[in-house]
Amino acid sequence: MDKIKVIGQQRLSGKIYISGSKNSVVSLLPAAILTDECVIEKVPHISDVDNLEEILRYLNVKFSLESGTIYIDNGDILNKPIGEEYSSKLRASYYFMGALLSRFKKVEISFPGGCNIGKRSFDFHLMGFEKLGAEITIKDNLYIIKADELKGAVIDLPFPSVGATVNIILASVMAKGVTVINNAAREPEIENLIEFLNSMGAKIKGVNTNRLEIDGVSKLSGGKIKVIPDRIEAGTYILAGVMNGDDLEICNVEAKHLTSFFEVLDKMGANYKIIGDRVITNKTLNLKPVNIETNVYPGFATDLQQPITTLLLQANGISVLKENIYENRFQNVQYLNEMGADIEILGDTIKVYGPSLLKGKLVRTSDLRAGAALVLAALSASGETTITDIKHLLRGYSDLIKKLSNVGAKIWLIDE
Repeated sequence: MDKIKVIGQQRLSGKIYISGSKNSVVSLLPAAILTDECVIEKVPHISDVDNLEEILRYLNVKFSLESGTIYIDNGDILNKPIGEEYSSKLRASYYFMGALLSRFKKVEISFPGGCNIGKRSFDFHLMGFEKLGAEITIKDNLYIIKADELKGAVIDLPFPSVGATVNIILASVMAKGVTVINNAAREPEIENLIEFLNSMGAKIKGVNTNRLEIDGVSKLSGGKIKVIPDRIEAGTYILAGVMNGDDLEICNVEAKHLTSFFEVLDKMGANYKIIGDRVITNKTLNLKPVNIETNVYPGFATDLQQPITTLLLQANGISVLKENIYENRFQNVQYLNEMGADIEILGDTIKVYGPSLLKGKLVRTSDLRAGAALVLAALSASGETTITDIKHLLRGYSDLIKKLSNVGAKIWLIDE
């Protein structure tokens, strides 16, 4: 199992360029099968993309990847059951449900995988498919979804789920009539997907609102999109700069996607400035404690909850962080405490007592964003930290070791 070693307390200086969004590309690649040919630019180098490409290859999709641009040819695509050997590698495999149902009116897929961060039922997805006219059969771990014809419907989501919003959009773009999604998710990644589908000829209105209207079309063609910058990766490196930066410059940042994140940094007194698509960061002393609650966009992103916990350890006082999205997203706390942190878990809330002096230890990544929190901790800790089970990190951070090494971090991969 591969490991990362880090020697902490190095000043970070130079430029880090943010890659395309992991949370965006994982819906764009399944969406690509809705047309015969399309192009996706700024594709990040992460294992989630590798696993989605494996599914595309299994479905007989032809594609080539050149300098971060993927060219896709679906001329010979086959609708085959997607077994557990493919679906279990990442949660986003379930986007093939909506895409294949839309194109072929039938899909067979095993339950998806992903990080173990709590209940992430896709009942809302299935409810949406049924509203559109699909019938669903579950045999052991296999979901069989089919429809003679998909018809537009009004779908009221009980919660603005990103996954359900994406899957219903994919399933409805070629349905007969108009589909309305009420209480839809508003994340920037949804906007990126809608732009891609509309470039193929889809008719989707209501972008950036919680009410989407999809006027079904008979066929989609062409399509080109650029993956938006990864706001979670940007936030992670900005945090690294506030903890260890010396004019560390984070480039290719879409600052408007991080408004609530910057509001928290402002309350803490963090030393950063935004210049166009760049954020210049510096190590900040005398940080103030703060209270944070995660929420759906445009609220504070749950994916930045674990990384910012590491910054809260440097604040002078008690910070309180409430997790409103997932109930099992404090798995980083055990390892931070082993490194010298003082964090108390109280149900869906943690109390972070700062400041804490962290020391390098042997730690393990339990999920993607917990891994990011531990990397940040290792960068600020004294001594050497070894991080194991890094497969989670590789799912979402493109060229992490190279990017950090280039700005002065002492970090390297150990192959085992």
